[in-house]
Amino acid sequence: MTTALPDPAGFPNCPVCAYAVTGTARLCSDCAGRTLQPVADSHCPVCSQTTLSGRPCANRLCALPVAQRGFSRVDAVAVYSGALRDKIHQLKYDGAYGWAMIFGRLLVGWMESHPEQMRGVDHVVGNPTHTGRQPLQHIEAIMDAAYTEDVTHAFPLSPPGAHRLVKESETPRSANRNLDDKRAAAAAHAAALTWTGDTGDIQGATILLVDDVFTSGSQLQQVALRLRASGAADVRGLVLARVPWSG
Repeated sequence: MTTALPDPAGFPNCPVCAYAVTGTARLCSDCAGRTLQPVADSHCPVCSQTTLSGRPCANRLCALPVAQRGFSRVDAVAVYSGALRDKIHQLKYDGAYGWAMIFGRLLVGWMESHPEQMRGVDHVVGNPTHTGRQPLQHIEAIMDAAYTEDVTHAFPLSPPGAHRLVKESETPRSANRNLDDKRAAAAAHAAALTWTGDTGDIQGATILLVDDVFTSGSQLQQVALRLRASGAADVRGLVLARVPWSG
């Protein structure tokens, strides 16, 4: 008699799932896709924000030429809501490290299922956090997990401890600030970043910049502009969650 394999527990029940340790990126991505709020069918092709049919995106960045916007497009695994929002917070602010592995799988699962968007990408890098960030450097933890979950090394991810983009000094945070303060904080963040290793690697490169959430896009814009000024030909974004636009 053949014993049937158990069904996945479903997001956010990942810690008690039979595949918590052995699950593949595609398995976990497909499972989470059943419960996460998807990006709307009618969405901005630049920032993935929900749009009304025939109406332009309300985000001012999307109307700018790429040379001023910095990034060509931003894709999102899902919308920032419900359990996904809660678990990102648990990793980011409570240090619930186990979610880094799950989020790493979701990112790799998205890459595997979107070959067109991944075509031509030379580097997949995280939008870095300060080396002294507490309770942990959550973006680096997610990127380390993504490298491990990409078992066939299909994507140009950096191995743990060898991140290509790093932030060695702390800068003002943008959370709960007005728009002008957010823009100033974004510019300070971008100015504090360093590309490690050979800067020639950036020349003419297409870079996929990964982050946990995308709200207004100010920080991604500033980092993308910094990378383009260093020689990158194209900077794209990939985030776990797209925050619904509030104006």
